[in-house]
Amino acid sequence: MATHPWTAAYPAGIAWDREIPPETLPAILDQAVRRFGNRPALEFLGRRWSYAELGRMVDRAAEGLRRLGAGPGRRVGLHLPNSPFFVVAYFAALKAGATVTSFSPLHVEAEMAAQAVDADCRLLVTLDLDPLLPRAMALLERADVPVERLVVARFADALPWAKGVAFRLLKARRGAKAPAEDVRITPYEDLLASPPIAQAPELQPEDLAVLQYTGGTTGVPKGAMLTHRNLCANLRQVNAWFIGCREGEERTLAVIPFFHVFAMTVAMNAALARGSEIVMLPRFEWTLLRRTLRRTRPTVFPGVPTLFKAVLDQGGTAEELGSVKACISGGAPLPAQVKAEFERLAGCTLVEGYGLTEAAPVCFCNPLVGENRTGTIGLPLPGVEAEIRALDEPGRTLPPGERGELCLRGPNVMAGYWRRPEDTAAVLGADGFLRTGDVGIMDGDGYVTLVDRIKDLILVSGFNVYPRVIEEAIYHHPDVAAATVLGMPDPYRGESPAAFVQPRPGSRLTAEALRDFLKDRLSPVEMPRHIELREELPRTVVGKLSRKELRAELLQKTGEG
Repeated sequence: MATHPWTAAYPAGIAWDREIPPETLPAILDQAVRRFGNRPALEFLGRRWSYAELGRMVDRAAEGLRRLGAGPGRRVGLHLPNSPFFVVAYFAALKAGATVTSFSPLHVEAEMAAQAVDADCRLLVTLDLDPLLPRAMALLERADVPVERLVVARFADALPWAKGVAFRLLKARRGAKAPAEDVRITPYEDLLASPPIAQAPELQPEDLAVLQYTGGTTGVPKGAMLTHRNLCANLRQVNAWFIGCREGEERTLAVIPFFHVFAMTVAMNAALARGSEIVMLPRFEWTLLRRTLRRTRPTVFPGVPTLFKAVLDQGGTAEELGSVKACISGGAPLPAQVKAEFERLAGCTLVEGYGLTEAAPVCFCNPLVGENRTGTIGLPLPGVEAEIRALDEPGRTLPPGERGELCLRGPNVMAGYWRRPEDTAAVLGADGFLRTGDVGIMDGDGYVTLVDRIKDLILVSGFNVYPRVIEEAIYHHPDVAAATVLGMPDPYRGESPAAFVQPRPGSRLTAEALRDFLKDRLSPVEMPRHIELREELPRTVVGKLSRKELRAELLQKTGEG
């Protein structure tokens, strides 16, 4: 077997063994500011900032954060939605020499507290919105949490003048407000009033840039240590793959949230490195997205499958999507039906990619130009080595066509888990290969098809059943909007598949009709014993369908039974 079979299938113009030099994120931003100074860098609800303006804001905010204690060996928390505040604070903290750790705006206080304690985060940047500010204030008041200072931005300051005035009037009646007399709270505008940082710490590519929290391969939240080299390598890998995108000419739509590693790399870091304008939305809301598509005419559209599905279900039009030329789907498997329908509507290729937090995150992608194999995650990106290894013997590499665990190595793979050497050793081998916990099959050309997560494997009477196979079959039914499959305890078979299905609005789908539809598409062991129709299915903060929440619900019901 060829060591790297995918090289023969690589698109023309992309070299798998291209040089990826070690770099730092502030250096990449500074380079972009020099090259694209007058180009628009950020767009937020109708207001724009150029690369030169972004560079000045970052330099001033870096000095402001340094005066508040940010620097080498310190963690700066970002508790923000997509906005110019996130981009500026992210690069300012890095330029000051600190490490960034992002907190989901959807996390409750207990989740935020646990992350702040684990990361030893003493400085948190947030926004004067409810519930963000109240939750951040709660951390500040807790003796068991290390947060000592808040930097609070005013949402209205990021809006065009008229919108800002209207928002201030509305907020005066029902908004969140930080106490002005609290010396532990610094207004964000004070950071921008600082002089530009005069002596930024000399960063090294191996310095820790981001502490990104993830469930990893065991489901226990822990911080993946992503160095500057990891993140810079991945943005270079992504940009090399976007062969049809031109530097200084693209407009990237950022609906997926920057606090998630996929958006951080693809929608922010990679976009800035190539001089793209980033069109940011603070949340997904269809009317707002539709107006933004019409107003800004984006050319690059990264998203998760549920986002592309929502565009279809909400009646998106070919005219609204006509400017888009590069669409990449990540974060979850892309159903073939969604891919086909979106491509027919938008008139462009929607490619499925694959990554994980521990790899900064993008590792595989179908070519934007070249053979796009539906149902696969594509080929390894430049510099990424991939092997399929035996499930019962992790050190043994399997030949093409055999099913095993996908293992990866490359400059984008993390340094390890924060303060968790045992967990690090469990997923990072002595040879540097990362165990992904995903079961896959590599064909002779290097394209990989994922079957499912190892931990999501359903053992039915001794047979291996993979949820994705069942989900793909369910998605072929025209009345299905969303579906999730997982294993539930079965006294006879050990486990049996359970399907949770969200019908399309207005459909008359029944469980019996769906089961009849699946008879010719699934084997008897794959056929769901339990099919439940729901108006809505639980989702994660980035819009992925959440098996974890459904599993917890099933376990509770099983215990009660």
